[in-house]
Amino acid sequence: MRHDLEVCADASDLASLGAAFVARLASESVTDRGAFTMAVSGGHTPWAMFAELAAASFAWEATTIFQVDERVAPDGDHDRNLTHLRACLEGLPVRVVAMRVNDADVEMAAAHYATQLPERFDLVHLGLGPDGHTASLVPGDAVLDVEDRLVAVTEPYQGHRRMTFTFPAIARADQLLWLVSGADKRAALQRLVDGDVSIPAARVNARASLVIADAAAR
Repeated sequence: MRHDLEVCADASDLASLGAAFVARLASESVTDRGAFTMAVSGGHTPWAMFAELAAASFAWEATTIFQVDERVAPDGDHDRNLTHLRACLEGLPVRVVAMRVNDADVEMAAAHYATQLPERFDLVHLGLGPDGHTASLVPGDAVLDVEDRLVAVTEPYQGHRRMTFTFPAIARADQLLWLVSGADKRAALQRLVDGDVSIPAARVNARASLVIADAAAR
């Protein structure tokens, strides 16, 4: 798919530009439909963006946030994306629909999470790994070929199994927002914008996509 690309100076500008884009889209969605639905990936890049959004005027009470992916780890664990997401959103009147990665049957929990997803997302946030992964769609994992489920569970990757959106779930996005920071992402970013489907990220499809990258990544 085609990706619009915006390059900024550094990680601070990345957070500001990302927050401004999300706020603008949320305002439009709430005006048009009375609600805003967003799915958020893990990683460090969204935390600074959420810190800026938390300090701004934002329709939190009309917003529902879903998780794009999550590590199978205990509640409150530093490796859990939800731990950091809750810290960023503490005290805000926003609904967060968490992935139940601690259920005894994590595959069944993934199937249940899929039933909670909306038919369309106003926005899905994605990151990009140096190996070209996005969400927890990592090179070589069987989840890359899943087409009949919206949410699946990976094999261990960097120490954890993960629950993740599949490509069909990401395709429910009306808009993708990628936040890409750091020189270690440079090669993967080039392959993404070139449409090199040998990396998982370049296999993503949606109605529209904006990539915001800092100068180090570009």
